[in-house]
Amino acid sequence: MKIITVTGYRSMELGIFKESDERIKYIKKSIENRLIALIEEGLEWVLTSGQMGVELWTAEVLIELRKTYDIKFAIIPAFENHHSRWPDEMKIKYAELIQAADFYDAIYQGDYKAPYQFKERDLWMINKSDGCLILMDPEYPESTRYFHNLATQADNYPIMYITPADIEDVVEEMAMLDPDYWIQ
Repeated sequence: MKIITVTGYRSMELGIFKESDERIKYIKKSIENRLIALIEEGLEWVLTSGQMGVELWTAEVLIELRKTYDIKFAIIPAFENHHSRWPDEMKIKYAELIQAADFYDAIYQGDYKAPYQFKERDLWMINKSDGCLILMDPEYPESTRYFHNLATQADNYPIMYITPADIEDVVEEMAMLDPDYWIQ
């Protein structure tokens, strides 16, 4: 795969309301691990729609990975100003991430008009990528269900997952790096 779409839960769906939440580092490490494996297999581009949560954390991970790997990323929101109701600190972060992106453009010019904009964005992402990576628990899909449903209907479109169990593995791996972990 040369191009993948990455999506997943919004930060609020995970009960994460501050960028200082410790859980973010485990989520980002899980994303990083999967992306490195894909990059080493030939991945060249990552597409996201720039939603708060997994998608913005993915962009942050990619900025770091570009220091070592030749990887590009695009942020393609459904419409301009999709971030207009976000907290100010997130608006600033978003502006920095779109500046760092290799490509940025909205599917629809202007503001939100109707739900069809999200479906069209998701279909565009699926049509422009070779597969997707979704951070979700299949039993609790939340907002990821919409993209996931479209992805499962696409022909020959691989879906890779990061599940809560994958994140727990990362938590354990990172804990084992602490020397105090091994003291009984």
